[in-house]
Amino acid sequence: MNPLTGKQKRHLRALGHALDPVIRVGKAGVTDSLLAAVSQALEDHELVKIKILEESPQDQEQAAVMIAQATQATEVQVLGRTVLLYRPHPEKPKITLP
Repeated sequence: MNPLTGKQKRHLRALGHALDPVIRVGKAGVTDSLLAAVSQALEDHELVKIKILEESPQDQEQAAVMIAQATQATEVQVLGRTVLLYRPHPEKPKITLP
């Protein structure tokens, strides 16, 4: 996937603002089952908000990079302990980027 432009990231951040976190990274950290859940959520929604809890062994930056790389998603934003990831659906994208 091509890197997102600033305008596209702003658009995705605006869409992500109203979302609630669908995945929470807890004391087990980034596991295979968590990555499978994130991948499924990206498949279903394209834009996913993830909450990194304080007991996570990885900090939010580490966890964001690990999850984004493992799921072939793009890290849109890391704000506090919340991460916003984007991966367009391969056949039927729901989100149209500017």
